[in-house]
Order: sequence, then structure tokens, then C-alpha cells
Amino acid sequence: MKRTCIYLPFLFVVFFALPSLSYGQVPDSTWGKTAEKYPSFKFKGLFQGRYVVSASEDVDVAGLHHEDHSGTSNSFLLKYMRAQVQAKISKRTEVVALVNLADFKNDPKTRVLENAYLKYTFSPKIAVTVGQFRPWFGIEETYPVDIIKSLDWSNQYAEFGKLGWTSFQIGASIGGTLHLGKLPFQYAISAVNGNGKNQVSDSDNGKQYMTRLVFGLSKKYAVNIGLNGGVGEVAKKNVYAWGADIVGNVPLASKWSLDLQLEGKQATNHAMYTSLPDGDRPPSINEFLVRGVYFLPNIRYEIKHKNLSSIEASCRYEYLDRNFSQNSNPRQTITPMLGLEFLKDYGARIQIGMQMDRYKTQLSNTTTYNGNLFIVQVQSRL
Repeated sequence: MKRTCIYLPFLFVVFFALPSLSYGQVPDSTWGKTAEKYPSFKFKGLFQGRYVVSASEDVDVAGLHHEDHSGTSNSFLLKYMRAQVQAKISKRTEVVALVNLADFKNDPKTRVLENAYLKYTFSPKIAVTVGQFRPWFGIEETYPVDIIKSLDWSNQYAEFGKLGWTSFQIGASIGGTLHLGKLPFQYAISAVNGNGKNQVSDSDNGKQYMTRLVFGLSKKYAVNIGLNGGVGEVAKKNVYAWGADIVGNVPLASKWSLDLQLEGKQATNHAMYTSLPDGDRPPSINEFLVRGVYFLPNIRYEIKHKNLSSIEASCRYEYLDRNFSQNSNPRQTITPMLGLEFLKDYGARIQIGMQMDRYKTQLSNTTTYNGNLFIVQVQSRL
């Protein structure tokens, strides 16, 4: 633990000294440009609701199996009612706050507040983010939920969020953009508590350190290759994570394009390890390993009609095994979706699709059970 405390300031001193870096946390919004008048404020929002129907007998809308034939098989759901403020205090200082008011329907103790960070830009070549934000550790951290090409975040993203590598974490980040010859190169390095959002403090003094490297291979086809690596300390045990991903966009015709995403990750499943009683834990925490991969092709047709901007069709395939090293029971999910975009930049959208889950071994009265969920989702960016 003392070693990690020494490394953290050293890493930040090294990267502050680099002259050719430029990076900023990607906010959960993609609208507009920052005004030049200071202080300036931008207020944005997102509504996202859905109607879901379970097409599997005795499986409810949350994927939970009910042997007694109970459970809710259809429901209207409110997923997001987000409100965001971006305050540009000066040319160099920006503060961002993002809340999801829909989370008040649950226990709001560790919910509601999502982004809460300050970004300070020393120059166009270097910036630092501090607070609660989404550290870069894969494709999905680089865009907000309202432009996802599928129904929701991948199962892999949610699982790695529980482990402190993705989703909203509290910490600090620095990174940059430069060129290796003619090759664009981008990176981010982050240090986080790793115990999730809206926590009073770190739970065990251990920190998690992660780096993301992105290489732009083709500007024409927007091909980027990303490499992710992380190490840390949880419950006084060393943990790790790594991953790789590739994205690209292929123009097929004047109005047609194909967007592709492929990502894989592996990590110590320390959440599973620490959930066991002390006497049942093996000596090595790295005997519990999670592995996941997803592939998401999305085809888009630009209509540019006054009432309908575009049509999109996607089908994401996911493979996730939460404990492949000891008790393998992989979950495979196929999510075909059809989306209608009524305003540009996903200002208004309707999506229709299915989420089909399959497990190697089903467990009665748990969410580890095969299911088929039909979804109609609507959203509006305010």
C-alpha cells in the first residue's frame, strides 16, 4: 500500500512535465461547443424510457426466474432523466455535474449523482480531470449512453464497473493526444478509489491505476485500436485488468455506412473473492477471473427527411464469464435492435429490439437463467 502511495504523485509529476499532451474527460453529453464568454453555463438533459415484455415463462422483466410462477412479465420503466450543467469558469477551468433523477426511484444513497468533476486545461496540450467521472478503460467510456448503438451498456461494461475499472469512479486522470510520425496517438492514465460512485471515501486504502492507449490507423474509415491495462490493490491483494478493442466506420454508399465495434477484457474478479467468508477464500485473489467480449455491428441509412433523420439496425453479441478460472458458466447475449432517429444527433429516437440471454447452466430462482426480453425504448435529448 505504501508503494502505491509513492507511485501516484510520481506518475502525475512525470506526465505534467510532458509538453505534447492534450486530453479531457469526455462528458456524458455531445452537444454544442463551449462559449468564449466567462463564466458561461450550458444546461442539458436526457429522457429515456422503455416498455419491456418478458417472452420467457416464469422469468420477470429483470431476468429473475420464479419457480412459483410469480414475477412481473411486462412493465413501463424509466431508465434516465438526466440533468447536466457544464460551467466554464475561465478559458482553462471547467466544472461538470450530471445527475440522473430517475435513480430516486431506487435507494439514492450511492446513485443519482453521476459526473462531478473539475477539468483544468494548462494549455491546448495538457489537461487534468479530478472528481467523479468515467475513467477511460475501453470503447464505451468514450461516448454517452444516449448514442449507444444498442439497447444499453454491454454486460461487460456493467461487470467491470462493479470491479472499479469502468463506469463512474472517484479519482484523477491525465492524458494526451500526439502523433507518432503521421499516426495519431491518444492515451489516458487514471487513478481511482475503485469502489464506485458517491462513496464517502475509499473502502480499503487501495487504489486502482489504469491506462488506455488509442492508435488511429485510418482517418477515412475511422479505425482506432485501443489497448487497456490496469493494476491495483483491493483488500490488501494485488489485482489486474487488461483489454483490447477496435472500432471502425465503413461508408457503403452515399447514405449507407457500417459502424463496427469489437472489445475484449479480462480482470481479477475481486468482488466475487471478497464476497466469500474469510475461511472459504483461497490464498490467491487471482484465482477468480472474469472475461468478456462483445461484437457490435451497426448499419445506418441517412434519410435526412424533415420528420425522419436516419434508420439504424444493430445486433450485438456478448460473451461474459464471471468466473471462468474456477466455475465457468458463461452468459451469451444477443441483442438485435432497430432504431429510428427523428432529430439529428439522436435528439429524438425510438428503438425496438430483443435481448436474448443464454447460460451454460441455469440456476432456478436467480437471474442466471435463460430469458427473452422484448423492448421498446424512446429517448429525447433536451
